[in-house]
Amino acid sequence: MSVLVRAGVWPLRAARAVIPCFWRGKYFSSGKEPAENNLVTPMLRHLIYKIKSTGPITVAEYMKEVLTNPAKVWVGEPEDKARSISAAGVNREAFSLSQLLGIWFISEWIATGKTAAFQLVELGPGRGTLSGDILRVFSQLGSVLKNCDISVHLVEVSQKLSEIQALTLTEEKVPLERDAGAPVYMKGVTKSGIPISWYRDLQDIPKGFSFYLAHEFFDVLPVHKFQKTPHGWREVLIDIDPHVSDKLRFVLAPCATPAEAFIQCDETRDHVEVCPDAGVIIQELSERIAVTGGAALIADYGHDGTKTDTFRGFCGHKLHDVLIAPGTADLTADVDFSYLRRMAQGKVASLGPVKQQTFLKNMGIDVRLKVLLDKSDEPSLRQQLLQGYDMLMNPKEMGERFNFFALLPHQRLHGRNHQINALQSEPSPSPVAGFSELVWR
Repeated sequence: MSVLVRAGVWPLRAARAVIPCFWRGKYFSSGKEPAENNLVTPMLRHLIYKIKSTGPITVAEYMKEVLTNPAKVWVGEPEDKARSISAAGVNREAFSLSQLLGIWFISEWIATGKTAAFQLVELGPGRGTLSGDILRVFSQLGSVLKNCDISVHLVEVSQKLSEIQALTLTEEKVPLERDAGAPVYMKGVTKSGIPISWYRDLQDIPKGFSFYLAHEFFDVLPVHKFQKTPHGWREVLIDIDPHVSDKLRFVLAPCATPAEAFIQCDETRDHVEVCPDAGVIIQELSERIAVTGGAALIADYGHDGTKTDTFRGFCGHKLHDVLIAPGTADLTADVDFSYLRRMAQGKVASLGPVKQQTFLKNMGIDVRLKVLLDKSDEPSLRQQLLQGYDMLMNPKEMGERFNFFALLPHQRLHGRNHQINALQSEPSPSPVAGFSELVWR
């Protein structure tokens, strides 16, 4: 374990005083890594210059710089994301999580009365593979959706990723419209003929009945980290190691910082991570769903207000020290679903989080597996199907590491005549797919 030190007077670069507070996170820099592992990347040089100019930075600022700064943006979906969407080696069209997600949205569309139109909105679409798979399901079930006007809206801040998404989803058979200065900075038509638009901010998307998807989106939003000390809560900051000029380390702020306001007054943990950006997004989603209808499905690594320090890095399927060679690995922190629930502020109903294993079982993954196995006579394909199922459902793989959480209008759960007191409402006869055990015929 490494000792956290308290940051001194930043402009004077005064010596740091060690305080009796030990770090418990095994993914953090121990300060003892071999020198050859501490690669001096362009992002590291940028961060060192920034810290020298302004003093230690928050973990939130560090994450934002590493993940979104144009100088060195992490490009590509986190590797576990690809594993959770479609089991390795298995045909995506035959056996994938994304297919079940497409069915989830159609199920909610039917349960809420088959509106004449809906928007499919994805936050942080990665390379566009998930939206592409969902649109493929919509095409396969075209007879169900034939009278529905569907449009796709993607929230993406990275120009480079948006170009990759456009190639995945449109193959650019129809020339894209581009306007870098407009809220809708790119428009096109998907391979199946559905209009698609790109935005940098959720608030720019037109108001209307929408289904929102956030798959491994919230876990990369910047978090502020706090440690409880004998002097009260202190924010964890990132500073330059005074003994190694091109190395970063964690320190504690010498006094309270503004982000401390996000900590609950009844917090019992000794270390917490808070994500103000997530709160803003949840409030926007809740307001939209309450007013115009629809639903939001959030799938991510996370917990229900129980975990402490979860900030970690991944590179090449392996854990990577978050402070080593910034810009070369994905940074992530588990989502606190209890915080998301609080931020909804009662405007909408929330379901979950439920483990992926439970969600997929309720979605009928066992039925799907049986149908595919019955149709397959090839031993190698049957083995692939079983391996893929195990990866998605095994508690040691994705089964219990991944969670599903949903936001829906109150009337979806309590009937059209929803009252403030839920006991006065008639229960909805239609359960919510994935969060209730459905009867499959």
